[in-house]
Amino acid sequence: MENLTREERRQAYACLLRGFEGVPAVPQQLESRWTWLMAAHVVGQHVVDLHFDSHVRMLRLARQAHDWREATGQLLRLALLPLGHLLGRIPLGNIGRSTVPVTRPMDPPEPVQVLIDWAVLSTRIAGSRW
Repeated sequence: MENLTREERRQAYACLLRGFEGVPAVPQQLESRWTWLMAAHVVGQHVVDLHFDSHVRMLRLARQAHDWREATGQLLRLALLPLGHLLGRIPLGNIGRSTVPVTRPMDPPEPVQVLIDWAVLSTRIAGSRW
């Protein structure tokens, strides 16, 4: 994933957001919606505006779900985001949820990685010349 161009990263991020927006905003689909946003976060976390956008969307989802612990964690992440980018301390693979330490690099969980792989492949196929 590190070998994505900035444009490929933006396109894959947009692809993941379309997936997120396609999942009904009902309680039964909450985990699915989080999975799409976590995948978008992993893809976008090394581009400041995408990273910021992913945390704003996570904050909105936490508020909609009345998950105040998660909402508080997202506010903290939004506050620390500029510093992380200035210092170049963005942990690779971090899913962006409040259940994961802000500085922890990680391998995304399988459902998140599957969505990332799908979005990257979709982006590359769309950009290739046959």
